[in-house]
Amino acid sequence: MSITSFRIIDSTLREGEQFALAHFTLDQKLAIAAALDRFGVDYMELTSPVASPSSEADLRSLARAERNFKLLTHVRCSLDDANLAIDTGVDGVDVLIATSSRLRPVSHGMGVDEIIEVGSAVVTAIRQAGLEARFSTEDSFRSDPDDLVRIYRAIDRTGTDRVGLADTVGVATPSQVYDLVSLVRRNVECDIEFHAHDDTGCAVANALAALEAGATHIDTTILGIGERNGIVPLSAMMARLHTLQPELVDHYRLEMLPELDAMLAGILGVAIPFNAAVTAPTAFHHKAGMHTKAVLADPGSYEVLDPARFGRQRSILVGHRLAGHHAVGDRASALGVDLDDERLRRLTAEVKRRGDDGPIESDDLDALIVNWAQA
Repeated sequence: MSITSFRIIDSTLREGEQFALAHFTLDQKLAIAAALDRFGVDYMELTSPVASPSSEADLRSLARAERNFKLLTHVRCSLDDANLAIDTGVDGVDVLIATSSRLRPVSHGMGVDEIIEVGSAVVTAIRQAGLEARFSTEDSFRSDPDDLVRIYRAIDRTGTDRVGLADTVGVATPSQVYDLVSLVRRNVECDIEFHAHDDTGCAVANALAALEAGATHIDTTILGIGERNGIVPLSAMMARLHTLQPELVDHYRLEMLPELDAMLAGILGVAIPFNAAVTAPTAFHHKAGMHTKAVLADPGSYEVLDPARFGRQRSILVGHRLAGHHAVGDRASALGVDLDDERLRRLTAEVKRRGDDGPIESDDLDALIVNWAQA
C-alpha cells in the first residue's frame, strides 16, 4: 500500500533522555534541537516539565528558541501535568496512559470508562488552550483491541489532533502492527502516531507497517536511543522510506544524517553502531571480489542507496585476502599504474597471499602496486 502521509516526531530529547547513558545539558539540548531543525524534522518532543526543575526550565528555554519545528512535551494523562505543560509555551502536548491489563494495575488502577473520562478532559483542556493534542495508549499491543477502539473513538470526538499507539515493550510484529493500526484507522478521523521500541529488533519494520496501515507520524531518535534498546533510529527510518517512496523524505536534509549521529555519539561517549543504516563507518564499504567487480561496473548492483545522497562516499577495500583483480586494477589505475592482465593477476595473487596474514595498510598496498609496476 502506498504511504500517503509521513511526519517525524523526533524524541531524542524525551525518549532519548531515558537512554541509560544520556544526561543532556541545556547547551547540548539546544545544539541537538538546532541540528535537527536544520535537518528538517517536523516535530520535537521534550521531557515532561513535571520530571524535574531543570526539565521544566529547559523546556521553557527551547520554547523561546527560534525554530521551524513544532515543540511538544510528553506528560501523564493528568490535568495538572497538562496545565503545566500548556504554560511552558510549547506548541502541543502529548499525553499517555497505560491501557493493558498488565500495566493498568501498577500504573493508575483506572478502568476503561475512567480512562475515557480523564483522557477526554485532558485533551479538551489542551485543545481549548489552542495547542495540538495527542492522546497515546501505553502498551497498546498488550491491550484489548476492543478497549482501544472504545477509547480512541471517544478521544477522537474531543477533537484531538492525533491518537498514538505505542509498542512500549517491543513485543509487536509487523503483521500485528498493520492489523491494529488498520483497525484504529477505520475508527478515527484524526491522525495516528506510532511509537516502536526495538527490544526484539523490529522497530523500523513495525514503523513501516504502521505507515502502510494508515499511520501518519512516526517517533524517532538520533541513533535510536531510548529506554532499554531504544526506538526507531532516524537514519534507518529515512533509509527505509527512501528505498520505497523517496518523495516522502526528499525534503529532509538526508546528507546531515552522518553529522547528527556523530554529534550524538560524541555527546554520549559511544560509537556509532557498526550496522547503523547509512551512517555506520562501513555502511558503503565493498570488500569481496565479486561485489567489487560489480560495483565498479554499476554501483547500483550492490547499493540500494546512493551514498552521496546521505553525505557519504563509497569505499572499495583492496588490501585483504578476498580482493579481486578488478579492485586491485582500479586502485592501480588511481595511482597511474598501467598493468597488463597477466601482471595484474599476479599482483592480485600477491595481495591475497599477504592478506592471509591480515589486512594490508593502505600505504603498504600502494607501495606494493607501484613497486610491482617497476619490477
